[in-house]
Amino acid sequence: MRLLFFFFLTFTGLSCAQTDAQAQTKTSVANFEALLAQTDAFQLVDVRTPEEYAEGHLEGAQLINFYAGGFSTQLEQLDKKQPVLVYCASGNRSGKTAVLLGEMGFEKIYDLDGGIKAWRAAGKKTVE
Repeated sequence: MRLLFFFFLTFTGLSCAQTDAQAQTKTSVANFEALLAQTDAFQLVDVRTPEEYAEGHLEGAQLINFYAGGFSTQLEQLDKKQPVLVYCASGNRSGKTAVLLGEMGFEKIYDLDGGIKAWRAAGKKTVE
């Protein structure tokens, strides 16, 4: 009986981990741009600091400062059923945010690989 219970817990844990991993997608600049262009039924989130955001951000991005108190609470305010496109400066903070969003039950999360640095390096525009 204990062995059966162990297998059940293991399977359930793996199943949840796969769901979180499937919800999160690290995506290229080209794919991120295509996602932005194809629909406005998404939530675009910049997790940099207000100072970084002021230096230039993607048009329509909502600032949720990764380092601010209440970061998780602000993320919880987003619609879990609507896709979230998230980015930061280089991909570190947005990667951590994507994992957190997956754990919170968000269904589709797209993390800009290389962050806004990669976006700019590809010649894409930002707004101030």
